[in-house]
Amino acid sequence: IDFLSSILLQKFNSATWAAPVKKGSLASGRNVGTNRVSAVKSASTKPASAISRHESAPQKESVLPPKVLRIVPTAAPAPVTVPCSSFVSPMHSGDSVSVDETMSTCDSMKSPDFEYIDNGDSSSVLGSLQRRANENLRISEDRDVEETKWKKDAPSPMEIDQICDVDNNYEDPQLCATLASDIYMHLREAETRKHPSTDFMETLQKDVNPSMRAILIDWLVEVAEEYRLVPDTLYLTVNYIDRYLSGNEINRQRLQLLGVACMLIAAKYKEICAPQVEEFCYITDNTYFRDEVLEMEASVLNYLKFEMTAPTAKCFLRRFVRVAQVSDEDPALHLEFLANYVAELSLLEYNLLSYPPSLVAASAIFLAKFILQPAKHPWNSTLAHYTQYKSSELSDCVKALHRLFCVGPGSNLPAIREKYTQHKYKFVAKKPCPPSIPTEFFRDSTC
Repeated sequence: IDFLSSILLQKFNSATWAAPVKKGSLASGRNVGTNRVSAVKSASTKPASAISRHESAPQKESVLPPKVLRIVPTAAPAPVTVPCSSFVSPMHSGDSVSVDETMSTCDSMKSPDFEYIDNGDSSSVLGSLQRRANENLRISEDRDVEETKWKKDAPSPMEIDQICDVDNNYEDPQLCATLASDIYMHLREAETRKHPSTDFMETLQKDVNPSMRAILIDWLVEVAEEYRLVPDTLYLTVNYIDRYLSGNEINRQRLQLLGVACMLIAAKYKEICAPQVEEFCYITDNTYFRDEVLEMEASVLNYLKFEMTAPTAKCFLRRFVRVAQVSDEDPALHLEFLANYVAELSLLEYNLLSYPPSLVAASAIFLAKFILQPAKHPWNSTLAHYTQYKSSELSDCVKALHRLFCVGPGSNLPAIREKYTQHKYKFVAKKPCPPSIPTEFFRDSTC
């Protein structure tokens, strides 16, 4: 034991540890409405294939298809001329029927209990074969095999489907299967209390307009990408900005200062290693000093009464993506990235503040599914149950997001589109979108 310990000690002492890579920084900053910040696109500091630790591939859920009832014959069947049945099971090929899951009725003719008799007494053999087949004939209830075969042979999706249980995984503590429903109801209640005003630009702000707000958010997207911040940090930053602007008039010279202060707060709340105050000063090209950023940070915290936990579209989107993937055959990552792209585009649009975050997230799922499969109804009973939104309730928001996706936020706001044209996001920003959505998709009776 002492000898092995000495060997391990020598290995630990001789191990070389890689020095931490210094975080990349922006080459230059910009003020809102003026010049644009340029991010350092260095492969050593920001690999193109890197994906946030919080944005791992979604877990696959096991889907249980509708249970097929066992077939039990109650009466003697009519005589048949051929002992090999042509009945087709949902889980077997067209030329066999499950008999005790090991033998078909065709195989029963090769059973050692019977011999082929080519005379007039063959009717007794056929009758015996038929009785044996009827005793053992059944459709397998093996769910795994049945699920695969059911999906493969289904000619088209059903318009009226069953609600799948997405909270049945009690082994993974991160899914919170027992509390998932209560957590969702709490978030739905909290989003009404911590939602910004929908008309602060018209009623309060005199020197700031929606276009300036969009430019600020577009720049913050670049900052979040440069420092590899998790998506929740970006969504919370926008929430803090809008809530602060809902009750405080601000001039355009201090709008960028508000943006970096809100991102500093959100990063402290969400990130493991948040950027320092000096880094936020640097990305503004030292337009603001450290004391100014800290002063604005204190002003935001005091106005929001330190209520930093706020439901965002990203909170709801995580759950809705899991629900959508339960019975969906679309590629999991394509659906997730496309829904994230649509939801981030909504951050730029001031008019979309009139919709609660949960509705925006549900509409993003609706539009993403429609873009991936335009001929298939994007909504189903499972999504309606877990989101608590009918397809008719999503109509206005989906159409607004559809216009935003097709037209784009504008050539002066390219950050989000450039972000989702990368390989690590499956180039979802380049996906073509049909010019219109069929009106029947918004009728509740068809989903």
